[in-house]
Amino acid sequence: MHRNSILISLVLILGLTIIPVSGARADTYITNGRIASSADFNPSDDYKVVQTRPEGGSRLLDYSNGYSVDYPGDMWVDATISAVRVTLANNDTRVEIYYDNFYDTISNTSDYIGYSNLFLNNRDVYAKELDTYIKVNGLRTHLLQWSRDPLSTVPGDRCNYLSAEIVKNSYEVYTILVKTSGDPAQYLPLIKSFKLIERQGTPGINTCYTQTDRVSRLNAETQAFYKDYFSSSATLKWGIYEYSVGDNLNLVKSLEQQLGSPFHVLVWYKSLGTPLPRDILDRAYQDKKYVELTFHTEVAGADNRSVMYDILNGQYDEYFTTYARGLKDFGHPVLFRLDNEMNGDWCSWSSWRSSKDTEIFKAVWRHIYKVFETNGVDNVLWVWNPNDISFPGFKWNHHLTYFPGVQYVDIVGMTGYNTGTHFSGEYWRTFDSIYQPLYSEYSQVYGYPYMITEFACSSIGGDKEAWINDMFNQVKQYPNIKVANWFNGIDFDSAGQPGRIYRLDEDPTYIAAFGQGMSGSPDRAAK
Repeated sequence: MHRNSILISLVLILGLTIIPVSGARADTYITNGRIASSADFNPSDDYKVVQTRPEGGSRLLDYSNGYSVDYPGDMWVDATISAVRVTLANNDTRVEIYYDNFYDTISNTSDYIGYSNLFLNNRDVYAKELDTYIKVNGLRTHLLQWSRDPLSTVPGDRCNYLSAEIVKNSYEVYTILVKTSGDPAQYLPLIKSFKLIERQGTPGINTCYTQTDRVSRLNAETQAFYKDYFSSSATLKWGIYEYSVGDNLNLVKSLEQQLGSPFHVLVWYKSLGTPLPRDILDRAYQDKKYVELTFHTEVAGADNRSVMYDILNGQYDEYFTTYARGLKDFGHPVLFRLDNEMNGDWCSWSSWRSSKDTEIFKAVWRHIYKVFETNGVDNVLWVWNPNDISFPGFKWNHHLTYFPGVQYVDIVGMTGYNTGTHFSGEYWRTFDSIYQPLYSEYSQVYGYPYMITEFACSSIGGDKEAWINDMFNQVKQYPNIKVANWFNGIDFDSAGQPGRIYRLDEDPTYIAAFGQGMSGSPDRAAK
């Protein structure tokens, strides 16, 4: 027991709740993601119990999520993001358990089961081995088994899957997702042991991802840039995406002259297979600006359904090596935003396209990071950036499941638009209605500086000038947002008509409102 207590303490330092069962004799209580000394808890607590079963193995009673499940005794329990999922794991296998409640949403359990598994249509990558319905303790359960080829750069790749979607009713569903390097069928007893229990307590987020000292290993200029732009004392600075930057800065300079204040950051987008935009990096730096280089791991115009696996099979290592060396040669600070909005199904790097398995996204992130590290890149700040709303809004697609690890992130990005009312299902949103809940949630989970990597207000559906004025009043309430980048573009509908008009130069009143807002903040004087 003493040895187990030491192991528990060591793992808690790493941010996990791990329950070793060898030699255990009594129940183990988990309150708010941590080992507790007694069974006492409050209704607001996230409460669970691990029992040792006389016949072998362990039983998790997750009271806050309302279920129990039996699992092998060599697995540990991670309850750090219990409001999203609980994980059981050993060296070969991860078992992720999710509870989704679709009351007061547009979804139901039937939608969930159908949409969650559309990735299996990609038969070039996935082999479906089982697709059936069974009963699990009286509950209708969709059982699905599939596999893919193991990945060459991922040791012990968990490429064999078993998913059980256990339907409580039309609007509540539990999912047990097994990922293993072995035979997933051996976990059928775990699935069949699932039972509903009385819900007690409240599932919570029981961790905070706190920034490491990675920035201290960057070159002196990048450290100085980070201090100036992202330290706790740094004041809000403004940036812009403007497509004409690909040719020159003439329009940006014209906007700055009309606004009476400079943009400090330029946003640019690149995709897999294209060269480093050294001309834009140089052009920005010569004008005392920095680039938020948004890189997407997809090949323009190609079928990208297997590209994440191709990266993890090393097919793009030479490309990323050349890219890293180019950034190293540039030498000046770059904000590197990799695969933003990963919790959106419009992205080829979303786990909706890769077995509902967010470990693939994280593995790609770390793989590219290590290529950069191997090549001595010391002038890049890594920006991790979910969308404000997950699409689909399923727990396995929650932004927390995509976080690649504290040692791989320097800045947390935020993205939320007032898209206007042109498209069906979209509605007018104030700046505060977007960013107040997002800021509150992120502040509890991510101990990093934030930046609004891209945002804007459409002129279709409301008063854009008033929106801009209100935005400048509201953004002052969020001191940890250090940079905000306006997306100066237009989204078109399927008929080629403007559906979301975000441009500031659409109307002089928008420029006047934005310029007034910029001049009213302490760090807006031109440099």
